[in-house]
Amino acid sequence: MDHVDVLVVGAGLSGIGAAVHLRTRLPQKSFTILEARDAIGGTWDLFRYPGIRSDSDMHTLGYSFKPWNAEKAIADGPAILDYVRETAREHDVERHIRFGHKVVSAEWSTKDARWVVSATTKSGETVRVSCHFLFVCSGYYDYAGGYTPDFPGIERYRGKVVHPQKWTDDVDYAGKRVVVIGSGATAVTLVPAMAEKAAHVTMLQRSPTYIVSRPAIDAIASKLRRALPAKVAYGATRWKNVAMGMAFFQFCRKFPEKAKSMLVGQVRKSIGKKVDVGEHFSPSYHPWDQRVCLVPDGDLFVALGSGKAEVVTDHIETFTETGITLRSGRTLEADLVVTATGLRLQFIGGMKLVVDGKTFDPGSLLNYKGALFRDVPNMAVTFGYTNASWTLKCDLTCEYVCRLLAHMEKKGLRICVPRLRDGSVKEEPLLDFSSGYVTRAANDLPKQGSKVPWRVHQNYALDILGLRHGPLEDESLELT
Repeated sequence: MDHVDVLVVGAGLSGIGAAVHLRTRLPQKSFTILEARDAIGGTWDLFRYPGIRSDSDMHTLGYSFKPWNAEKAIADGPAILDYVRETAREHDVERHIRFGHKVVSAEWSTKDARWVVSATTKSGETVRVSCHFLFVCSGYYDYAGGYTPDFPGIERYRGKVVHPQKWTDDVDYAGKRVVVIGSGATAVTLVPAMAEKAAHVTMLQRSPTYIVSRPAIDAIASKLRRALPAKVAYGATRWKNVAMGMAFFQFCRKFPEKAKSMLVGQVRKSIGKKVDVGEHFSPSYHPWDQRVCLVPDGDLFVALGSGKAEVVTDHIETFTETGITLRSGRTLEADLVVTATGLRLQFIGGMKLVVDGKTFDPGSLLNYKGALFRDVPNMAVTFGYTNASWTLKCDLTCEYVCRLLAHMEKKGLRICVPRLRDGSVKEEPLLDFSSGYVTRAANDLPKQGSKVPWRVHQNYALDILGLRHGPLEDESLELT
């Protein structure tokens, strides 16, 4: 059985980032990455649907250590995938990856001060690797399949039904009538992209989502790149966008009605009188109770204004042989139905977690500093922000893990494990979101505490203070 100092699970955006941090900050530590799929990239290698792109700017979704130098700040999937793979090549990470290794369990022994991780290969073989520290960077959703509701009558439908997570190159929509079911980030990406070739695209939603348009090209970033060295320009743009994002989020939280009026007003200004904005783009909830969707250069509004696409707000009564009948009585004829109905959340890739013979259910875990977990030794997980770019938090988590490991090595310590000693700390949901994919998985996700350090910040500035500059030892972290 092979042994490494640190075992990283996942070779996606956060896994490659973790590997680079380990190589640059702890070059004396050995590490291996176990990746279930056959390629680097995670999400950006998995999703192949039309128009796949980032839903936040690449100056914050990109790594802190590698400038995003492409012109488009709102980038497409292939460009992001190239960026991740280029990062891996530049830092000689590829040779540390074992592809086709799906982690199924991790068992900790305090006596040996190590994890034994079991993974299955494509051939069905079980491979075991031991490590002192387990770093899980497997994302937050189930790669095996997305969420599709039980639609009445769908078995009668004679057309093709496809979930975006299962999109393949042979899905033909040119010249066809398409219905995209959903109103989230995937749906608002698909509709304008498919409208370019389809005969007509209908976005069918049960309820509206807040949508904001931003330029695909950041004009200020372009000017800074021409005037300053790449890293300086990237850092300045990154902080500009972080500050703007934090200010916008706080404005929405403090003045929800004003924020709603502003967001809906911007949509009305973009579309004009061609679409009933009150019916289709005025959500019943407050901004950031669910994630706000981003569309580059208002491409969704352009598609709706051209007549190539439309939005319908209604409930599905039943599928028919040729389309969908709505509760209002209207029928949508469709050659292709795309179910952009959400993801299935899955914590730590679905692996079984055992500590000294005790199995930990993910829903029983309590998060510590957004990275570690109560009573689980020598394990960290990257989990990004809900109100900002995923990578912002992952970068800070990687820095914190490297600081912690360096501190333990310096002091001759082998085990770190968070312990809850404050009886006044109450458990709360990990994610303060009302989105369907979150509420469906609420019982399967860890909890956060009501007080620091058990509280999970959705604030980059606070996390910089805590994870990058905060003390490594406190009364809640047991180091032995």
